[in-house]
Amino acid sequence: MLSQQPGHIHDFTSVVKSLPDKTGVYQFYDESGKVIYVGKAKSIRKRVASYFTPNDKRSGKQSVMVKRIADINTIVVESELDALLLENNLIKKYQPRYNVMLKDDKTFPWICIKNEPFPRIFPTRNVIRDGSKYFGPYASVKMMNSLLELVRQIFQYRTCRLQLTHKNIEAGKFKVCLEYHIGNCKGPCEGYQSLEDYNNSLRQIEEIIKGNLRSVTRQLKNLMLHYSKIFDYENAQAVKEKIELLENYQSKSTVVNPSIDNVDVYTVLTDEEYGYINFLKVVNGAIIQSQTLELNKKLDESDNELLELGIGELRPRFQSDSKEIIVPFTPEFEIPGVKFITPKRGDKKKLLELSERNAKYYRLERKKQKELIDPQRHIQRLLKKMQSDLNLPELPVHIECFDNSNTLGKDPVAAMVVFKNAKPSKNEYRHYNIKTVDQPDDYASMEEVVYRRYKRLLSEEQPLPQLIVIDGGKGQLSSAAKALEKLNLFGKISLIGIAKRLEEIYYAGDSIPLYLDKKSETLKVIQHIRNEAHRFGITHHRKRREKTSLTSELSGIKGIGTKTAEKLLKHFKSVKRLKEADLKSLEEVAGPSKASILKKYFKK
Repeated sequence: MLSQQPGHIHDFTSVVKSLPDKTGVYQFYDESGKVIYVGKAKSIRKRVASYFTPNDKRSGKQSVMVKRIADINTIVVESELDALLLENNLIKKYQPRYNVMLKDDKTFPWICIKNEPFPRIFPTRNVIRDGSKYFGPYASVKMMNSLLELVRQIFQYRTCRLQLTHKNIEAGKFKVCLEYHIGNCKGPCEGYQSLEDYNNSLRQIEEIIKGNLRSVTRQLKNLMLHYSKIFDYENAQAVKEKIELLENYQSKSTVVNPSIDNVDVYTVLTDEEYGYINFLKVVNGAIIQSQTLELNKKLDESDNELLELGIGELRPRFQSDSKEIIVPFTPEFEIPGVKFITPKRGDKKKLLELSERNAKYYRLERKKQKELIDPQRHIQRLLKKMQSDLNLPELPVHIECFDNSNTLGKDPVAAMVVFKNAKPSKNEYRHYNIKTVDQPDDYASMEEVVYRRYKRLLSEEQPLPQLIVIDGGKGQLSSAAKALEKLNLFGKISLIGIAKRLEEIYYAGDSIPLYLDKKSETLKVIQHIRNEAHRFGITHHRKRREKTSLTSELSGIKGIGTKTAEKLLKHFKSVKRLKEADLKSLEEVAGPSKASILKKYFKK
């Protein structure tokens, strides 16, 4: 193992050249001697050199970190797996500022088989290195309790805290308790059960906890046949009931082909701030362990880096010895004796999809928790993110979005929706019928609607939005900008357009669009606003089109003019209600003569 002591190094060119071209771990220190980043590499020299090579694709956070590096320390190890595990341990120890941090503040439960004569079996959250056996950890307490309940139903073992040494039992210090009398314990405290028999049951319990139900079932079936051959049908029936309990438990747990044995499954899901690694442990087609990690991203880490970190953390934690790992893509490191598989179809692909769903549910749950705990903080964080992503001078607390609708140039309408604190404010939504544009012209329609909206807000001295979103590309955006210029508002309110084809963001007067990350919360809010404006506009347009169609139908009746038709529809709302109306109701709206014409028409 090679190590350089931290000091104050300024010329990194010579330092990088002297670094080992070996597999290992590197640590970056700042001027105060504090570890700010820990990384692993197949070649330490090449990986560290990449930090000091000009790179336009490097993120802003990475550039800031590189500027703070004052010294480098390296540790050479035998294999990539050793490097992965060492990196994980060093991150936990130093908690460097620029490393992905594990959001894992829980103490997970384990199943303990105590190191003592006639060992007890019980759940615990404290792992004590006293020779006892621990199985887990279990992310789900329910899963662990179900397993303990199954074991309790099949086998009799003690739950008392008595010191069952051979000397104490021989001296007759203990008496059997209620557990013995109700059949939950065989009474080792009074010598009714031998240590050998107790340990035989214990070995089967361990196999069940490990998920090896098949081998235990096979042993029990052999025992049942043995009892049958010697005509001990009572014990044979008791063993049969145990087998049925095991098979029932396995049928509930099996998610895929039972032949899939001792396999680990990992998936990775990421957004701008966090990565989520889901792990499933599968034995005989049954999931016996599951865990999802939340990783706080620091330097725009790739999915590959996050997956490697997740495997490095979870494999030792769950004491996995599986020789096969199912992953969404092949990691860039190797584990000796372990095969990575990326299935394209079949049962293993279903397992991968199940793991991915678990990661998605976990992410959704975490986001809901954060919003419930502190909704105002969540909103402020989201608005600041939008301000940063869109280069806005103010927080976009109040956003308005415009959308046009027409059918082959007919019945042109527009919709305006309002979002406050990134949420719809539906009572402030507005519909607009286009008044000044006769021909189909989306650009002129947009200019009219934007002008009308903000002229009214100014005249009524109403608060203006911090951001206006236009559903459309450069043409519609330019029209909206003209309307704001007429009102002397251009430049005072931020204005953007979102084009549907590639979801690119345009700014007025700038032909180069902004492309936001498809996973970006900012883009999702803008898409939500745009979709809401489109939905609201389409609903109004559909109603207007139906009204126009119904008016045309009524005005086509001889003796009924357009004004009468509109008057009737305004009162009765639909032709159906009009048809069902009695003569008196029709006379009240259209008069006696026209009411008579309508009744005769509808009778035909």
